[in-house]
Amino acid sequence: MEKKYWVPALERADKVLDLIAYRPHKYRLIDLSKELDMNKSSLFSLLNTLESLGWVKKDKDDTYSLGMRFGLFSTLYVSQFDFVDTFLVESEITVSNLGETVQLSVLDGTEILYVAKKEGSSPIRVVSGPGMRFPAHATAMGKVLLSKYEYHELEELYAGKKMEAKTPYTIQTLDELWQQIRSFKENGYIREFQEAVEGFTCISVPIRNSKGEMIAAVSVTMLPVNWERKQKQVEQEILDLARRISLKAGYSITQNT
Repeated sequence: MEKKYWVPALERADKVLDLIAYRPHKYRLIDLSKELDMNKSSLFSLLNTLESLGWVKKDKDDTYSLGMRFGLFSTLYVSQFDFVDTFLVESEITVSNLGETVQLSVLDGTEILYVAKKEGSSPIRVVSGPGMRFPAHATAMGKVLLSKYEYHELEELYAGKKMEAKTPYTIQTLDELWQQIRSFKENGYIREFQEAVEGFTCISVPIRNSKGEMIAAVSVTMLPVNWERKQKQVEQEILDLARRISLKAGYSITQNT
């Protein structure tokens, strides 16, 4: 790209954000200064501005992570695409047939970002919703989306990161995660039992595009007693929902045969 109208300050900000995005909670001011060969005084002003604007967040140990502004823009960015609108239409059928809550999410690093939701008829509500983030390892949708990685790639992705236990049932090791990912390759879906929120179970399958790539995941969340009562129906409904959305995204069934 021609740099006739280049803004160096934006380029520096981009480099800072790139480092923080891929290695959150690692870099302090002095670390960023050394890594990027930037003057500490200039970098301090840059970080202070980014923090004030909500682009980055300074933690208690003076390291940095991405700020809430990214969550907002990620939601707005994803909402441009037709698969969100398609989900909102197609999930009406699934919710009508099951009476359970259906959600759509995308993967962002080691987290999922919820982008759409259709509430079921149950009086017990699922607290997650569009714009919220959650650790991928603790959710069925996250595990499905992480299944695109090989084991060594997961090792790199989670290097230096702790798998937070959201409930007593949450997996906390890479080997446990890999075992569940292998079950997806066998069954075509992943189910998590009370790993994200106690009292709820969730089943998820991926949405694929014309290249066969996973672009999102859909899930059904319900009480464990409801799962036991209508397991086969839930499995079929969520697979059908993912198939309908994937077909409209250009995916061909023959790509999976």
